[in-house]
Amino acid sequence: MDALALTFSSGWASGINAYLVVLVLGLADRFGTVADIPDVLGRWDVLAVAGFLFTMEFVADKIPYIDSTWDAFSTAIRPTAGAVIGILLAGDASSLDQAVLGVVGGGTALLSHLAKAGGRLAINSSPEPVTNVVASLTEDAAVLGVVWFSLEHPQAAAAIAGVLLLVGLVLLVVLTRLVRRGWRRWKRKDPVHPTA
Repeated sequence: MDALALTFSSGWASGINAYLVVLVLGLADRFGTVADIPDVLGRWDVLAVAGFLFTMEFVADKIPYIDSTWDAFSTAIRPTAGAVIGILLAGDASSLDQAVLGVVGGGTALLSHLAKAGGRLAINSSPEPVTNVVASLTEDAAVLGVVWFSLEHPQAAAAIAGVLLLVGLVLLVVLTRLVRRGWRRWKRKDPVHPTA
């Protein structure tokens, strides 16, 4: 298995939902035939904790503003999980290989987390909760699909994760510009003065 490609894919996915990544990789190790996944991810205690935390995130991610609070707490967790998974995937590689995979996993997770968190802040400005639910379910499906696909086709999954990361970052830039433009317009408006 191509460890760099799998690390990139799992890093991107960890930035969106780290607990689901650990759960999918752990279940693949426990019940699948993929030998390159570290056995520690398939331990029952790791699977139980990942399952519990995924359930909490699954619920929190659907509620406006709660999801952004969850994302704020996850700013340290998601990139760290991506880096740890990268280091675990390096296995008994040299320390340089472990460092590279740790940086790739953590850096990719940080970028995808920033794109997700920024997009969610923009979505929260919508007055209805449907967009949060749709966005969350789409993210979960993308994470599940990319990680599962990466187990058999790591290079193709890494390419898909790269495209999704690029699209997320471009959307974040566009949304940031729109919010800034709206903020400037709002600040320039003169207060309404009653006429005498």
